[in-house]
Amino acid sequence: MAKLTKAQLVTTLAEKTGLSKKDISGVFDELTTIAYKEVKKVGEFVLPGFGKMVKAKRKARMGVNPATGEKIKIAAKTVVKFRLAKAAKEAVL
Repeated sequence: MAKLTKAQLVTTLAEKTGLSKKDISGVFDELTTIAYKEVKKVGEFVLPGFGKMVKAKRKARMGVNPATGEKIKIAAKTVVKFRLAKAAKEAVL
């Protein structure tokens, strides 16, 4: 199954809305920038009906090197998770 590329998404949105590809691409890029800034500053970004990006802290833990079997310590770090909205889950499943 082929994945939808950014160019294909921009083309599809341009056809559906009647706007130019340049306008759609600009909106898409600006939405991405806003999402990243909000997650960094506030800790989450919500796109209604689609889902939300959430900044979360992961605790330090012990892991195993798969090549050697040696136990290693994995440091604590901050990660970004995406939680799918209930409406999106129902639409897809």
